[in-house]
Amino acid sequence: MSFRVVQRILGLLLTLFSATMLPPIAVSIVFQEDSWLAFVLAFFVVLGAGLMFWWPARNSKRELRLRDGFLVVACFWVVLGLFGAVPLLFAERPSLSFTDAVFESMSGLTTTGATVLTRLDELPKAILYYRQQLQWFGGMGIIVLAVAVLPMLGVGGMQLYRAETPGPVKDAKLTPRITETAKALWYIYLAITVACGFAYWLAGMTVFDAICHSFSTVAIGGFSTHDASMGHFQSPLIEMIAVLFMFISGVNFALHFMSWRARSVKNYLLDSEFKAYAGGMAGLTLVVLIYLYGTGYYVSLSDTLTKGLFQVVSIATTTGFTTDNFSAWPGALPVLLLFSSFVGGCAGSTAGGMKVIRWLMVYKQGVREVRRLIHPSAAIPVKLGPKAVHYQVVDAVWGFFSLYIVLFGVMLVILMALGLDQVSAFAAVAASMNNLGPGLGEVASGFGTVVDPAKWLAVVAMLLGRLEIFTLLVLITPTFWRR
Repeated sequence: MSFRVVQRILGLLLTLFSATMLPPIAVSIVFQEDSWLAFVLAFFVVLGAGLMFWWPARNSKRELRLRDGFLVVACFWVVLGLFGAVPLLFAERPSLSFTDAVFESMSGLTTTGATVLTRLDELPKAILYYRQQLQWFGGMGIIVLAVAVLPMLGVGGMQLYRAETPGPVKDAKLTPRITETAKALWYIYLAITVACGFAYWLAGMTVFDAICHSFSTVAIGGFSTHDASMGHFQSPLIEMIAVLFMFISGVNFALHFMSWRARSVKNYLLDSEFKAYAGGMAGLTLVVLIYLYGTGYYVSLSDTLTKGLFQVVSIATTTGFTTDNFSAWPGALPVLLLFSSFVGGCAGSTAGGMKVIRWLMVYKQGVREVRRLIHPSAAIPVKLGPKAVHYQVVDAVWGFFSLYIVLFGVMLVILMALGLDQVSAFAAVAASMNNLGPGLGEVASGFGTVVDPAKWLAVVAMLLGRLEIFTLLVLITPTFWRR
């Protein structure tokens, strides 16, 4: 383990992050606000901290190993969450405590979308923009961005890329060099963001709202510049544009890249995970629409279709936008939607949840075990498409599920011990760990009324969800630190 190398990289990354304080300054000046001072101070604080990290270790240029990569990723997300809270602490509006500022910062960077803020419409534009920007950078992963930049600074990136994406497809490359892979993903990410923002603007949003909501839509974050979220605009067209781009952003970005490079949709149609993702979304939408229509919750059929479809895609992809209070929907619908966030989007997307591919593999293994009851001696592989999945990958998926359930249960009990009722505690853990945002019960409208220890636990859950558990938990194993 080379701590000096890790320190040097953290310093470089934190120095780069300080540049994200500059756009909100411009926004503040354009809208003639006085909030620019908070971001100027934050810029110098973050830049100074980054240089203090980097300077003592500036000459440490040993090759970065896989264990170093895990440590960099975990430490950087923690450090980034803390320093991302600096402008929120300096700002006069909103006036946030340290706990609330870190919660809001971490929620943005992990694209969770949970918030402690209220009266968003009255906040400075620079603060609103900054929250959206945090989600946009967190969406694809600041580490992936750094992979594209760090080679110019003399730091290799393969270990960071593998540490950032510990899922079943982590070793797949789109291009021969990892730097080119990161750049390719960012080009696709940027192109979809621009298309989304332009569509919002054409549909009637202001330029500011279009940019801000394109950031949180493509990042599947869910932050909004209005208290009523997407419901503020009262526009079915805007809602359907959001549905389209939320669905697109829930798809593996590697699949987008390969389809764009081949100029064909064939890759989508042949991908097992995409077919399960699209099929599951369609099935869930059908159930919700039939339930809403049958109970007569909405007066008109058009409201039933638009609001039902919007909330299904928003919650199932873990975006968290709202056009209505889905927690007040009849019968089992609120819980059904919350459960859909446990699945989330595809691996390699900006969505949260456990990912479709893991659920698909568990389902296929379940089918295999049923077949084994009939043919005990048969060698029946688990397949994704025509290819058999290696048993180590299947074991890793089961390990992920086991850890998820244990951690979920532990955090659920702790939140109940802190005073939350059963429904609120369950929803709070689900909303945080699945990087969803909105919940049920006490956290249906935000985490502002939750006690501080519960907020810190939610922050831990957000990090576990964003880094898919293993990246953080590997740091507490004796094997990781053993020479």
